Amino acid sequence: MTNTDEAPGLGGFERRLPLWIPICALAGVLLSKFTDAGTYMEALSVRGISVPIGICLFFMMYPAVLNLRASELRKLRDNPKPILLTVFSNWVVAPLVGFALAKIFLSDHDELFVAVILLSASPCTAMVLVWGSMADGNQEQNVVNTSLNTVTIMLFYGPLVALLTGLQDIDVDRWGLAISVVLFIGAPIALGLLTRVLLIPRKGEEWFNSVYRPALGKISIVALLLTLVVLFALNGATIIDSPEYLLLVSVPLLLGFAIVVAFNIAATKLFRLHYREAAITVIIGSSSHFEIAIATAIAAYGVGSVAALGTTMGLFWEIPIMLGLVYLQRYLRRRNFWPE
Repeated sequence: MTNTDEAPGLGGFERRLPLWIPICALAGVLLSKFTDAGTYMEALSVRGISVPIGICLFFMMYPAVLNLRASELRKLRDNPKPILLTVFSNWVVAPLVGFALAKIFLSDHDELFVAVILLSASPCTAMVLVWGSMADGNQEQNVVNTSLNTVTIMLFYGPLVALLTGLQDIDVDRWGLAISVVLFIGAPIALGLLTRVLLIPRKGEEWFNSVYRPALGKISIVALLLTLVVLFALNGATIIDSPEYLLLVSVPLLLGFAIVVAFNIAATKLFRLHYREAAITVIIGSSSHFEIAIATAIAAYGVGSVAALGTTMGLFWEIPIMLGLVYLQRYLRRRNFWPE
């Protein structure tokens, strides 16, 4: 049995992400307060899309879609129960919980409402590979789920966001939403598949998985932290003038995490999943694809918008929560909550 006291797949730099996130957020606010960095970054935009943010988002998305393997999707028939539970949580439970909480707490704040919907309707495809490794989950199931999520986001994300925001009578540019999905998901998927086709025959799959992907994974985390700095620099004035926005959006986000995590833990227990399958099901079923949520908010409302700030808070809270969830699962494993 793998030693659950170790944290595989995460180096010292990555393990300190809960520390780097508030530091980067504070750095962004200070840049906005005491320099003109936010103004300069806002000027670097093409058709309303910030060039620095676009570059950072690309390097956050591209490494994630390198995990997409069509061959893995064919394994769904071998053990469908944990996959189906995860899909149900991602596309039914999490969006409905997000909508209900946004309806309760954010009915008078349209952009924050949309931010919660964008986060709750986007199943994760990237960081869950790290969390699954740390929890000693079934990584084959993890790859299957992330591959499936990457495909289904292309199909369901835009229509689901449009449906849930429409129920609140919030007018979202559906064409802009579709363009965001194609630009920030479709393009990285195409490039990721092309990379596999070109590099693996030349360098081999072992080099691709042990050298190329880990290097890009580190770049994606740096891009994630730079995105935080840029977004908080661009939203610095909003944060300083209206800090209540951070509290307003944090309440439904944190409650949503708690409810969805509790549902997934109970569901995996009810369906008698073994630990390694349950760990992945809970992790993927409880996390969100904050990269596409941030990108969509920026495309729809702009880099300095309240919606962009709201989706950024999803990133701010998710990483420490998911890290805590890993340790909770390892504790439950020692208590024999799930069978081995």
